[in-house]
Amino acid sequence: MMNRMDSGGEAKLRYGDADFEVLRPGAFVRCAVTGEAIPLDLLRYWSAERQEPYRDAAASLQRELQLRGRA
Repeated sequence: MMNRMDSGGEAKLRYGDADFEVLRPGAFVRCAVTGEAIPLDLLRYWSAERQEPYRDAAASLQRELQLRGRA
């Protein structure tokens, strides 16, 4: 995993299966479900397929259910 990049703004990342690549430095990304800011050093959940970050496992599951039409 990449170290936190402290430019203060929102980062742009490319999400891989086990890690991510910083395309634009920043301090955080926004959860695709809640819009909440997630500091890069706390980012643990994302979808490489959808290229989306999630604040936690519950948000990841919520997104999966939304996309399957069950939420």
